[in-house]
Amino acid sequence: MKTAARPATDLSRRQFIIGSAAAAGGLAVGFSLPFEAHAQSSGAEVDAWVVIKPDDSCVVRFQRTEMGQGTRTGIAQLIAEELDCDWNKISTESVTPQENLARKRVWGEMLTVGSRGIRFSHDTVRRGGAAARTLLLQAAANEWSVPVAELTVDKGVIRHAASNRVTSFGTMAAAAAKLPAPDPKTLKLKDMREWKIAGKPLKRVDTAGKLDGSLVYAIDVKLPGLLNAAIKDCPVFGGKLASFDDSKAVNMPGVRSVIRVDASAVAVVADTWWHAKKALDAVAIVWDEGPNANESSATIAARLQDGLTTRDKVHAFRNEGDALKAIDGAVKKVEGTYSTPFLNHATMEPMNCTARVTADKAEVWAPTQDLEGCHLQVSKTSGLPLEKCFVYRFDPGGGFGRRGRVSDFARQAVDIARHFPGIPIKMIWSREEDMQHGQYRPISQCKFTAGLDAQNNLVGMHVRMSGQSINAWTNPSAIIDGYKDDRQLQGWYATGDQQLGYTIPNLLIEYAIRNTHVPVGTWRGVNVPQNGFYMECFIDEVARAAGVDAVEFRRGLMRNHPKHLAILNLAAGKGNWGKPLPKGVFRGVAQFMSYDTYSAAVAEVSVTPTGAVRVHRLLLAVNCGHAVNPGQIEAQVQGSIVYGLSAALWGENTVEKGRIVEANFQDYRVLRLAEMPKVETLIVANGDFWGGIGEPTIAVVAPAVVNAVSAAIGRPLRDLPLSSQKLV
Repeated sequence: MKTAARPATDLSRRQFIIGSAAAAGGLAVGFSLPFEAHAQSSGAEVDAWVVIKPDDSCVVRFQRTEMGQGTRTGIAQLIAEELDCDWNKISTESVTPQENLARKRVWGEMLTVGSRGIRFSHDTVRRGGAAARTLLLQAAANEWSVPVAELTVDKGVIRHAASNRVTSFGTMAAAAAKLPAPDPKTLKLKDMREWKIAGKPLKRVDTAGKLDGSLVYAIDVKLPGLLNAAIKDCPVFGGKLASFDDSKAVNMPGVRSVIRVDASAVAVVADTWWHAKKALDAVAIVWDEGPNANESSATIAARLQDGLTTRDKVHAFRNEGDALKAIDGAVKKVEGTYSTPFLNHATMEPMNCTARVTADKAEVWAPTQDLEGCHLQVSKTSGLPLEKCFVYRFDPGGGFGRRGRVSDFARQAVDIARHFPGIPIKMIWSREEDMQHGQYRPISQCKFTAGLDAQNNLVGMHVRMSGQSINAWTNPSAIIDGYKDDRQLQGWYATGDQQLGYTIPNLLIEYAIRNTHVPVGTWRGVNVPQNGFYMECFIDEVARAAGVDAVEFRRGLMRNHPKHLAILNLAAGKGNWGKPLPKGVFRGVAQFMSYDTYSAAVAEVSVTPTGAVRVHRLLLAVNCGHAVNPGQIEAQVQGSIVYGLSAALWGENTVEKGRIVEANFQDYRVLRLAEMPKVETLIVANGDFWGGIGEPTIAVVAPAVVNAVSAAIGRPLRDLPLSSQKLV
């Protein structure tokens, strides 16, 4: 990766950014100029979302985090659509949290998790584009003294047909910027059937810099006088730093200082990161590992197993009819207990942050999914008010939830920088530190019991989930009685955006929280990948016990769920369900709904004589309501398949002596290029709702593959990853 230009020491931040832009051929990648500078020097701010330059080019503001999911392009398309500008003259500009705060949060929330990018932004950004168009048209109408209703606009060109007059956005921008803003609620937004820019598979606006290496990531930041820091935290979560001997490290090349960070970490600051890392390895550290040093995967599993049978402190999430009675009186019973392990986010760019702190200012250069949360963390750690704290945003090199709602890397960087007033400190976690100090996907186990009547109808189902709660980990006081957390049961709701697509006459779903000392957080899809795996694999087991085809059995439970049924039928039809396959190849199916999006998948799989799983084809159908960029939806589906297959086949974090065992990619396996199956994506866009796309489709990857493998080997598989199971 290329680094940003290194300015002279006495340059101001504004001069440095402008100089960096010039050095990069005019593209200030990763930074954003003050909006006032844009308006004064190169364009007019029509409203908070749109700046228009004299040459008719449009700068679209972007408040979310782009980390490869394509949200930047999608939001730009929505704004450009309502603005009616020329897409070929669009560029984007990132909003910082301090800018948002200074303008009373005119851009709204800035958190990018849970498929929020488009789903939670579409109305606001579209109204921003529509308001700008309204102002531009009104400015032209005022200049020509004609009714605004007589004007038309297309690709940034405004016309008055009756007088044959023409003008452009660039010409009208300054006048439009002076007009009072319209009430956003009064603006009429376009019907998707009118879309010319949104809804099209346009090329992404952020690709070029990633291809030619010009995009500057936070890990590449260069600032005048910058020093580097390597850090080592207690390997046991909850442990502390007892003492350290830095006598061998302090005299090593380039070392400036060895520092205690918080209560549990040691950092070395040096001229280069490698010098810092080597010196850190030479520091003799004594850890106070505490009682968690006795924890292991075995002790955690035993705690989860207790949650499957306990009668104490259990949250009855759904209790419809009398499931226990229906199952007790059933002709046939089906039981199965499933499990999923801790999982790492395994981002390509490890956690890092550059910080500079003085008595009256704190600045960080950070790759974060939670800009406002990071801003708050900088204020809390530095002790300075928010208005004196600045977060300069970068596109992260992977996020998947790890950089959302958690700003531990910013906290550490600011803490270190406080020891060096006015000097920027770039802290980078080693790959091992990153892999062994994550915010892991929660571990859980799930027990199912179902009953079938004499006609093989499903008459009752009892589900008991036992596992770690993200909410209880991050904010224990948020769960009033200590036991309820509906979030862990995503995809099993009776209504709403995480709805179970089956109608079961007697249904009991329970949850027993079993937290561990391992920190957990939002992993791509949060809880739907686990819950999709559990439910969809058990439904297959019940179908087999009933002697009914897996798709037909599901159809019988989905009569009251037309969107679920439609996406299942689409996947089954295009996936050739029921048609002959080559010898040794088997199909599996799964469907799930989450984040207001309906997904279904059909997988074609074989198992080698040595027990290796080969996924040949994966067809995935998705209905997300509005498809802002079909090309990017397809890319997101492909990405979720890579992530989902990695988890299903190999993903697992284990615990020994209280610490995470897997330290790097040699023992935390991810899918390789040659292992990628043929992927086919089917997109339904009815336009009657706004669903997410980054999170939901991963939920059907593992169950479709596991159901196919179970068909291949002739028995159910209930534990992930498959690499830990004996398949032959």
